[in-house]
Amino acid sequence: QYGLVFDAGSTHTSLYTYRWPADKENGTGIVSQVDVCTVSGPGISSYADDPAGAGASLRPCLDKAMQIVPAEQQRDTPTYLGATAGMRLLREQNSSKAERVFAEVAKAIGEYPVDFRGARILTGREEGSFGWITVNYLLETLVKFSFAERWEHPEDTEVLGALDLGGASTQITFQPGVPVEDTNTSVFFRLYGTNYSLYSHSYLCYGQTQALKMLLAALHQENMTAQISHPCYPRGYQENVTVAELYDSPCVRAPSTASPAQVLTVTGTGDPARCSTAVQKLFNFSCGAARPCGFNGVYQPPVRGQFFAFSGFYRAFLLLNLTGGQSLASVNATIRQFCTRTWDKVQKLFPTTSRTYLRDACAVNSYILTLLVQGYRFDQKTWLNIHFVRQVADVDVGWTLGYMLNLTNMIPSEPPPAVIVLQRNSWIAVTVLLAIMLILTFCLLTVMCLQRNSSGYEHI
Repeated sequence: QYGLVFDAGSTHTSLYTYRWPADKENGTGIVSQVDVCTVSGPGISSYADDPAGAGASLRPCLDKAMQIVPAEQQRDTPTYLGATAGMRLLREQNSSKAERVFAEVAKAIGEYPVDFRGARILTGREEGSFGWITVNYLLETLVKFSFAERWEHPEDTEVLGALDLGGASTQITFQPGVPVEDTNTSVFFRLYGTNYSLYSHSYLCYGQTQALKMLLAALHQENMTAQISHPCYPRGYQENVTVAELYDSPCVRAPSTASPAQVLTVTGTGDPARCSTAVQKLFNFSCGAARPCGFNGVYQPPVRGQFFAFSGFYRAFLLLNLTGGQSLASVNATIRQFCTRTWDKVQKLFPTTSRTYLRDACAVNSYILTLLVQGYRFDQKTWLNIHFVRQVADVDVGWTLGYMLNLTNMIPSEPPPAVIVLQRNSWIAVTVLLAIMLILTFCLLTVMCLQRNSSGYEHI
């Protein structure tokens, strides 16, 4: 069987094609990722003024999926579209525009011979929770098929936490060692007969793209001139941006005195200390004495156990070769060293990487370091529990697999019942045995009848 899930993120959309054996629908660790197709162009939220374009953008990837899924199975292939923080922001800005985008997207998918089950916006907690399910499903920490050929809950196996960084939001989900005090951050699952009480929270506007917008806007508002010194951009880099472009998101509020048409000149200064200070100003780290928190006053119990960090976390750290389990001190030193390099030096070191990605690399990595250490409260010891990954068992780690598993009921709340499967030879043996028993029973009844009749004649 096959399943299709669109990940409609804030910066781009991807279509994941999954496959699993039809006779093991309730199995674990058996869903494989057949293909991932990146939709060309921006995320669907960018089509607010051209909703038809959002639907049209999906067709090439749908065409590709139809070449992968056998024609006779296409109408039974569950297909979903889940939109995340980009569409959450658009819905806040203009709900009618968001609805028109969804209508066009649903119309485009509905033209294909699949079992389309709807397009919707995921909540932040759902996004975090489905990412957590994906991680633990693939690692078989929820349930696994034992050597005794039955599904069992692994004993003494700790579930992993999930850290996700998108373009417009970031999520943290884990099983804390204490009861979750805030119902707004509490998630409960019963999977394979085991209860899981999780902490999960999503910070809107603290995804990579929106955080960089907030950073540039904050630097602009420091002096409100047309010249912006950017300590996170490489020294020697320069670009122009209009006020309208800078403040085109609900995550940043334009000053009333700013003229939308004004052109701002942004100049990189490559100063890691000032970059770190500027990034920290995006957060409020004060908690108060009442209870522990992450940042911006949001309740968060102390981090506990191992974590998988994926999506933007993995991509940013991969550029600087920081995905190999380096210590916090080593990561800190590597980022500081990178942030001191000139624009010419950076381009020579990474000739095949896009200009935009290189421009933002220092800012993004500094932001991630601040988010994980001062925001989510990882320290030198617990930092080593973070594993930066893109895939597990050749499947991309993200929320899409967990979303599909949940909506297709492939993860039941109770353990799958044991099923006795008889081989062909066993069926033949059972059939022959039943036939012999029937013949013997018939013969026995015949003899009994004859004996009864014979005794009756003698009596007469």
